[in-house]
Amino acid sequence: MRRELFSEEHELFRDQVRRFCELEIAPKVPGWNAAGRSDRETWRKAGAAGFLGPTAPEEYGGAEGDFLYEAIIYEELAYVRAHAMMLSLHTGIVMPYLLTYGNAEQKERFVPGTISGDCILGIAMTEPGTGSDLANIQTKALRDGDDYVLNGAKTFISNGQIGDLFVVVAKTDPSADPPHRGVSLLLVEADRPGFVRGRQLGKLGLKGQDTSELFFEDCRIPAANLLGREGQGFRMLMEKLQQERLVIAIGSVASCRRALDDTVAYVKQREAFGQRIAGFQNTQFKLAELATEVEIGQAFVDKLVTAHTRGDEIVSEVSMAKWWTTDLQKRLTADCLQLHGGYGFMDEYPISADYADAAVQSIYAGTNEIMKRIIARRMGLE
Repeated sequence: MRRELFSEEHELFRDQVRRFCELEIAPKVPGWNAAGRSDRETWRKAGAAGFLGPTAPEEYGGAEGDFLYEAIIYEELAYVRAHAMMLSLHTGIVMPYLLTYGNAEQKERFVPGTISGDCILGIAMTEPGTGSDLANIQTKALRDGDDYVLNGAKTFISNGQIGDLFVVVAKTDPSADPPHRGVSLLLVEADRPGFVRGRQLGKLGLKGQDTSELFFEDCRIPAANLLGREGQGFRMLMEKLQQERLVIAIGSVASCRRALDDTVAYVKQREAFGQRIAGFQNTQFKLAELATEVEIGQAFVDKLVTAHTRGDEIVSEVSMAKWWTTDLQKRLTADCLQLHGGYGFMDEYPISADYADAAVQSIYAGTNEIMKRIIARRMGLE
């Protein structure tokens, strides 16, 4: 069924993305999961196909399309379980910092490589002792002449091993009161002396996703790499969280749809007690309920994608979408695993990975508990 928010041109673009995913990405997913990361060749192929900068200005190699083109990419990648290729992080979460807050020189220096796939992006926010409390980070970037000297540790950093350029959240004024006024953003190239990649972290799910520790040991960063102005970092982070949380909701609904589609196919062919599992009323009712919830989630997310593309401020609504769709993903994958029986626990069936992969969705980009606090605050309940 065609969704009203997408034009014919959007759907033609979806066909291109889907073919690319089927030919260039889906066959590599098992290898990426085994290796714990994606490969650079595929990033460059995605760049050549125009999938890394669909909304970026043409002068840097982008297509200057609307956000709907990005949404299509994130849906199709989620549907083939390409969690290892953190394209949504690269394009939908980190690149907007460069495009919105970067000056002309920074954009000219960095953006073309991010669109071609030669420069893979990451963002270094979380620290071992802070989690979601970004105002109280301990990483410091202190001015020394024409440089900042960066010291600190970050953890849970996606693209930590393969990334080339990171937006690093650091305190440029550790004595600021309130603390968030001392937070700034720096563009840090991974080949700088003092930039140290720590270990790649083992995880419950998302096995192909490169998640790492990063350390900065007297890492000198030119003042020209400051994004915006000193003390603006916290505000910039808050402004970009709307899109980040929407990107997660888009992927969650697409992942739900894939797990549901696979489970429907499984129960139609699997037999127990002399009949197909699909013939049992409990199976039918459970899958009917899940299918309904997926459609409800899709309708809400589509509404928000349309509003975000229009430029609306929808902080409360994306907070709702983020917690609801990710909770749905966890419940749906658990129910679908149950309908697979013992085979659902086996690696040969993708639902086992879907179940594990869903666990983190309610945690990153702000825990679902924080999403509910945001909603409550905007309802005037604090």
